[in-house]
Amino acid sequence: MDQDVGVLARGVTRSFGRFQALRGMDLTVPYGEVTALVGANGAGKTTLMLVLATLLAPDPGTAEVKVAGYDLRTHSALARASLGWMPDTFGVYDRLTAVEYLEFFAAAYRVPRADAATRIAELLERVHLVEFARQPVHVLSRGQKQRLGLARALVHRPKVLLLDEPASGLDPRSRVELRDLLRGLAAEGCAVLVSSHILNELEEIADRVVLVDQGRTAGEHDLATLLASASGIWRIRALDEDALGVALDRRSVPHRIASGTPGVDAGPLTEQEAASLLTDLVGDGVRIVSYAPVGGVLESVYLAMTEDRR
Repeated sequence: MDQDVGVLARGVTRSFGRFQALRGMDLTVPYGEVTALVGANGAGKTTLMLVLATLLAPDPGTAEVKVAGYDLRTHSALARASLGWMPDTFGVYDRLTAVEYLEFFAAAYRVPRADAATRIAELLERVHLVEFARQPVHVLSRGQKQRLGLARALVHRPKVLLLDEPASGLDPRSRVELRDLLRGLAAEGCAVLVSSHILNELEEIADRVVLVDQGRTAGEHDLATLLASASGIWRIRALDEDALGVALDRRSVPHRIASGTPGVDAGPLTEQEAASLLTDLVGDGVRIVSYAPVGGVLESVYLAMTEDRR
């Protein structure tokens, strides 16, 4: 088995009749890191997740697809026992309590009964559902059900965690708690793959990003490197915006008045270029009030990738 990589996929294809959803997808998800899967609706993210979760078989001709070191075509049961899967929507047994729900899945994963009670109590604490432990699932809000679904995916201590839109239905505090939980799981050595449309939050969660488009991998990047090298628009506010405009013109920096909010949008600029420009503006005597990127780097990269769809 490959000891360093939780998920290794090369040349994954999957067709539904004449429609080819995956056209040779590549993906690497290392242990100890959170990998973000980013792409438009219909890009193949969920189909790939279903393949990795062993719920869809890849087409013949797929070069390689392994989870926790196990080849899905020959050892799918071993792979399934090593992964936790949380789909974007999932069924719950409404008449069970939260504890009974987790007990059911602990038994399905053959977690020893002596260990299950301790594990379930730990998970309910971790996802902040202790007060609902003896409540029927149907009284939970959508966000609380999402958190219960995450606990379900973790009940057997998986080595690999697959999450499709895990923040769906979560309030802002729950999203922060989810971020901290995923970072904690990665620190414990879990390989985490998360698909989400909330790109700004992925920047705070992920170590790596895999961009997918039309069933193919458009790029795999270390997120810190991507954040440092990618270009984006920076919004600048100054006490004297006329002086700001003159200074930007003098340095041939593209800019325009920001839409619907005070300030000037300048760029595109990398982080290094933006830092140098700020130093220059202050040196020119421009009194800067605020200086920050517009949106996130992932959003900018994603929009550039899909520019041809406009």
